[in-house]
Amino acid sequence: MATDDALPDSYDVIVLGLGPGGEEVAERLAEAGQRVLGVESNLVGGECPYYGCIPSKMIVRAAETLAEAGRVNALAGTARTTADFAKPADRIRTEATDDWNDQAAVDRLERLGGRLVRGFGRLAGRDAEGRPRVEVAGRTFTADRVVIATGTAPALPPVPGLDELAGGGLSPDGLVWTNREVLQIRQAPASLLVIGGGTIGCELAQGFRRFGVAVTQLELGPRILAQEEPETSDVVAAVLQREGVELHTGIEITSVRRGGDGVLAELADGRSFTAERLLVAAGRRQHIPEIGVDSIGLDPHARVLDVDEHMQVVDRVYAVGDVTGKGPFTHVAVWQARVLVAHLLDRREPFGGYAGLAWVTFTDPEVGRVGLSEQQARERGLRVAIGRADISANTRGWIHGEGNDGFVKLVADADRQVLVGATVVAPGGGEILGVLTLAVHAEVPLWTLRTMHYAYPTLHRAVSEALATLD
Repeated sequence: MATDDALPDSYDVIVLGLGPGGEEVAERLAEAGQRVLGVESNLVGGECPYYGCIPSKMIVRAAETLAEAGRVNALAGTARTTADFAKPADRIRTEATDDWNDQAAVDRLERLGGRLVRGFGRLAGRDAEGRPRVEVAGRTFTADRVVIATGTAPALPPVPGLDELAGGGLSPDGLVWTNREVLQIRQAPASLLVIGGGTIGCELAQGFRRFGVAVTQLELGPRILAQEEPETSDVVAAVLQREGVELHTGIEITSVRRGGDGVLAELADGRSFTAERLLVAAGRRQHIPEIGVDSIGLDPHARVLDVDEHMQVVDRVYAVGDVTGKGPFTHVAVWQARVLVAHLLDRREPFGGYAGLAWVTFTDPEVGRVGLSEQQARERGLRVAIGRADISANTRGWIHGEGNDGFVKLVADADRQVLVGATVVAPGGGEILGVLTLAVHAEVPLWTLRTMHYAYPTLHRAVSEALATLD
């Protein structure tokens, strides 16, 4: 990597943030011959490969294997398992993150012709020709276009005592973890207190419980997985509790501090909970206030940066990923990046809108979701029809036996006779989601879906069973 002093001052494109979306933009434009400068203060590749999607799913996969082995006694014979968290921890360190070293990603960008500067970049207005400027590492760089891909970071909620407990800095050896620190540990704690009932909180609460950790999960809202259908929350909560997670919803945490087994959380109703470590999985924070957007006339207090179908925010400034508020998912950031790259290279743009946006929560059962929930559809004034089929009543689900919790729920626009949303809660629910994502995205008529062949006996046949109940 060239030293900062050796870097030119002017570029075709500067990319602020090299997470999945920013990295895709930088690499593809550099590959096309553009003069590209990538700006990154952390690891090139971002949250997903080092702290998010990939490492966390290695824990999920390992925990799922333990759970499936535990079903041998009910379905196939006799088996005894001994959990060893060092196995996924070593796999995360060696296979997924290269011990949190991004040199391979840096080398890939530079082989393609891109340049990299380490540091936190800020917009610094425009030059006399209207070209945006960026300040980083004591230098000012100018480009024809700037792409903002600064992502998000774990947020610490305003719980009294949390900042003091964190000690001004988080580490795998500390009492307080976010998703970043917990994925760097080598040994599971004896007990874990989880604040947050969203995707990260639920995936890791279940994962660590299956490794024998005593897990207490606290969610301030009335239910976990609040962005999903209420039925989804009910099923996943029941599974977590059945597996031994001590789950509490609708609570208020009045303080956290050292005490008990390591950390002590006190609630407004007088209850308290203690554990060896505290995992905070209570949301993410944007970097918008920190990146100087006010220097180009944007509101630094904006929740997100609004983009058009070309990913443009304002003249010569674009954005992709979490900062756009279109969905905090790697696949959204990369999809937006490909749209933007095509636009900047004057190629056909693969923009297809967000009506068919899909995502998966990798609990067991998996939660696959696409499009609108029932409530969202009704709030938009649609005449809604609902179809549902239980996985346990599906032939493959019945054969599956233990671990067959879940359902398929379809949300249809009865006037247009198309699906506008769907949820699959099932073993491998994210894989079953594919046909429903296509149906929502392409507005496939319900009649066409009813005329399809659904192989028997499969879990995805529950889609046809749900279609049969639409009313």
